[in-house]
Amino acid sequence: MADFRSVALLTSLALVVTPGVAQADTTLDWGPCAKPDPAVQCADLRLPVDWSEPDGETFELAVARRPARNPAQRVGTLVFGPGGPGDSGVSRVALGNRFSDEQLDRFDIVSFDPRTVGGSAAPTCAPQPDRPPVILRDQADFDATVAHNRAFWARCRASSAVFGHADTSTTVYDLEALRRALGEPALTFHGSSYGTLLGQQYAERFPGRVRAIVLEGVFDHGLGLAEFVRTQAATLQDSFDEFVAWCDRAGPCPPDVRATWAKVLTRADRGDYAPYTAFDVSVLPLVTLQDPNWPRLAAGIAALAEGRTDVLRPVPPLATGVVCADFPVPVRDFRAYRKLLREARLAGPDIRYGAGMLAVATCLGWPQPVANPPHRLRVHTATPLLLLNARHDPRTGHEWARHVAAQLGRHGRLVTYEGWGHGVYRTTDCTEAVVDRYLIDLTVPARGFSCPTP
Repeated sequence: MADFRSVALLTSLALVVTPGVAQADTTLDWGPCAKPDPAVQCADLRLPVDWSEPDGETFELAVARRPARNPAQRVGTLVFGPGGPGDSGVSRVALGNRFSDEQLDRFDIVSFDPRTVGGSAAPTCAPQPDRPPVILRDQADFDATVAHNRAFWARCRASSAVFGHADTSTTVYDLEALRRALGEPALTFHGSSYGTLLGQQYAERFPGRVRAIVLEGVFDHGLGLAEFVRTQAATLQDSFDEFVAWCDRAGPCPPDVRATWAKVLTRADRGDYAPYTAFDVSVLPLVTLQDPNWPRLAAGIAALAEGRTDVLRPVPPLATGVVCADFPVPVRDFRAYRKLLREARLAGPDIRYGAGMLAVATCLGWPQPVANPPHRLRVHTATPLLLLNARHDPRTGHEWARHVAAQLGRHGRLVTYEGWGHGVYRTTDCTEAVVDRYLIDLTVPARGFSCPTP
């Protein structure tokens, strides 16, 4: 961990003296989107591939805007930071269902596809169909995964100039260029899940340009690899425990749902659900508890107990060029990998792996050190950043939100939703109101404020 933070400090110092960063002459020429919608406009923002060479090769960042419905009461522009990494902000703006009526009335809603995503120089590469399993069994699997990953990344780099320049600390400068192109004197930003890392690092690099920043479903970039894996498993286990408690008091669920689930995983180990692996089966809680959709998880476990696999869904792929450049995976051999697997199993005895082990398999073999290593936040903004997190979040646990809030100190304010799910801004009137009042009126809630469950 100390090594990660030393590299981070050097990286931060290097960014301070980088010339020409975010000073490009950028403009937005709004027009119809690929799927025309009279309420939404699209544009491409031409930016440097490498911000340390602002006059070098460029790419186009895909941007979308939904103009304020009530121009007379318009506050300004709200930029939405998509999660994933790999989510499309352009699609979020097109759908429009991520934003309250008050936000839609009073803000121009703008978002973008981050580097390597959607319309922003996405690479035309795909993993080979014979890729090794996500959960590795031995050194042969380990070696095969590293070889597969490196061949995959080589294809991606050949098809996208930004693949090697997609870390979040680089996207910070894209966001600053977007703010300038929008003509906003300061940034109003709402980041979701992985998008909260972009908000954190923007506030760190450009504190004087922050009007208001919401971090919803807080991502913690200050962890070493073992702690990252442990906390990812622990927060999913916590949400699974909440699901079991719901089964015990309400249902409908299979009898002794915890034992039934354990038997399902044992069958997956035997190959009963082939071609689905035990990891594929273990993903079911991850994708159902984020809503949370307890009845769907209960029905899924019952279906698997009957031998059905139609309830299984793949996890959307991570934007490799982003996540692997943000988190070091310095795992040299299967012996070291097995220690991480043990961390996950101890923290999540029912769910086994957590999303952390997927990130490990995705990034094994990535060159070290990474471009944007974990480090302790150093944020000094005039308006505190607003953090919003569910008490029981299966993806970005409340432990992460508390950790980030502690690093921010008086420059951050954590609001807890005392319920469940991942991404809870629109879950209750309370969570919606606290975010809207902050973004529109700059009203910072009292320290320790929380929103009850309905």
